[in-house]
Amino acid sequence: MSEQPADCVWHKGKAYRKGYTTGSCATAAAKVAALMVLRQHVIDQVSIVTPSGVTLHLNVEMPVIEGQQATAAIRKDGGDDVDATHGMLIFARVQLNNSGTITLRGGTGIGVVTRKGIGLPIGESAINRTPRQTIDAAVREVIGPERGAEIEIFAPEGEARAQKTYNHRLGILGGISIIGTTGIVMPMSEESWKRSLALELEMKRAAGLDKVILVPGNHGERFVREQLQLDGECVVTMSNFVGYMIQEAVRLEYRHIVLIGHPGKLVKVAAGIFHTHSHIADGRMETLVAHLALMGAPFALLEAVSQCDTTEAALEIITEQGWQRVFERLAMRICERVAEMLRFTQSPPKCDAILFSFENQVLGSSRPVAEIAGELAGEKRC
Repeated sequence: MSEQPADCVWHKGKAYRKGYTTGSCATAAAKVAALMVLRQHVIDQVSIVTPSGVTLHLNVEMPVIEGQQATAAIRKDGGDDVDATHGMLIFARVQLNNSGTITLRGGTGIGVVTRKGIGLPIGESAINRTPRQTIDAAVREVIGPERGAEIEIFAPEGEARAQKTYNHRLGILGGISIIGTTGIVMPMSEESWKRSLALELEMKRAAGLDKVILVPGNHGERFVREQLQLDGECVVTMSNFVGYMIQEAVRLEYRHIVLIGHPGKLVKVAAGIFHTHSHIADGRMETLVAHLALMGAPFALLEAVSQCDTTEAALEIITEQGWQRVFERLAMRICERVAEMLRFTQSPPKCDAILFSFENQVLGSSRPVAEIAGELAGEKRC
C-alpha cells in the first residue's frame, strides 16, 4: 500500500495494518482522473503523498475517459481499523477547462452540511478542509497553472453507509464525509472515535447550548426522549469515554453536565472509573456492595449481589429486598467523583446524574428528576 518501511503498528505484541482515509481516496481519484484526461488513456495505478508524508500506491477502479472528462474510483481501505466506509468506492469526476480555476463539489452519496459547528458553511458538501487542500494540490500539479478543472467527488454507496455513522447527529445529511487530517488511518484508533464524539459537543456549543446531557448510547437517548420529554437536541453520546467527554465539555465551557445511563455503565463512575469499557476496569458489584454496606444492608444481600454476573441481576435482588435507595446514593456519588476530577478547574460546571432501568424507569438521581428536566427544558435547544 505504501513505501513506508512498515505498514503496521504494534499494539500489545500484535501487528495491526494501517489504512487510508476517504480524503486520500478522493485525492487519488481526482489526480488519476485528471491524468487520464491529459494522457487520453486509462491508468490502473496512482501514487499520492499524504499530508503526513506517507506515499500511497493505490489501484484504480472503473476508469472511464470521455473527451475532456474522466472518472475513476479508489476503494477505501481502513486497514485493521474497519469503519462504516471500509471497502466502498470513492469516485472523482474531473472535467478540464481553460478557466485557470479549480472548483470542487460533492455529488451523490456525499453529505451536505446543515448546521454550524463543524468548520464548513451550511449548504456545503461535507468535504473537510484538509482533503479539499490535497485534492486541489494534486489536480493542480497534474494540469499545471493555466488550466482549470471542475471536480466532483461522489460515492454511490454513501447515503446507505452514512446510516452507520454519526453524520446525522452532526447535521451532515445525505451521505458520508470526506475526511482525514493525515491521510492515514491508524489501527486501534480509539482517539479518532473520541474525537468524533467531541465534535458533536463542539457543534452544539457553537449553536449556543451551554447545558448538555451525556449518555452511553441509544438507551440513554430513548430515556431522555420518552421519560424527560426532551427532544434530545442537547444529548451527546459519550460511549465509554466518560472522563474524556466531561473534560471536553469543560474545555468548551458548558455550564451544566447531566450524566444519564443504566447502572451497568454509570455505577463504575461512582467508583472513580472514567473509562467504562470492561477491558479497562469493572468493579460494578464491588461498588454496589460497598454502598449497600454503608447503608446498613444485611450481609445476605451483600453476598447475593457480590455473586451476580450482571448489574441487571443485582438490580432485581436489590429491588426485591427494598434497597433501591442505593441508586440515589450512587447518583450523588457520581457527581462527587466528577467534582473531584474537576477540583482544579476554575468555574467547573454543575453536574447531575440520573440512573434508569432497562424498562426506562428512574432508579435514582442526584436531585429530583423533575427539577433537572425543568432546567434542561429551559435550554433553548433542548
